[in-house]
Amino acid sequence: MDHVINVLLFFILLICVITDIKERKIYNKVIYPALLFTFIFHFTTHGWEGLSHSFLGFLIGFSLLLIPYFLGGMGAGDVKLLALIGALKGSAFVFQSFLYMSIIGAMIALAIILFRRGVLQSIVYYFASLKSGIRLPGGMSKGSLTATYPYGVAIALGATIRVMTEGNFPLW
Repeated sequence: MDHVINVLLFFILLICVITDIKERKIYNKVIYPALLFTFIFHFTTHGWEGLSHSFLGFLIGFSLLLIPYFLGGMGAGDVKLLALIGALKGSAFVFQSFLYMSIIGAMIALAIILFRRGVLQSIVYYFASLKSGIRLPGGMSKGSLTATYPYGVAIALGATIRVMTEGNFPLW
């Protein structure tokens, strides 16, 4: 049964990554039917215990990104996607995925800041000027620090790494 959930998880992650990259949206028409299927699946396969396990994972996944969402650093689709991952795979899985996702998200954000137009070049020029004894004004523009990116990519990579570490990979 775990393979069914993994296939569904990867299918949903693939759709959400594509739409998040192309349109910067994770659609409710993907999340809500998958969430309904997940709750029904867990209830029919494991009864009330399966449903409560799924619902607890949902609540933990939802609450992990709630504060970043309220602070404006996260979209509602990202919050719902992590909640769905929790409903699919449970609370321990979603929390561990969150840890991987956070590290990946930080690395992506750092790469975007550094490789944004002119930022890396201005840092190199600044340090080169210090070496030669000339002090040039350097630093990053305010826009480079407020850049956003589709966080669904980090969520999907975090969940994928977590699936790979649980020993149920490959899918078949």
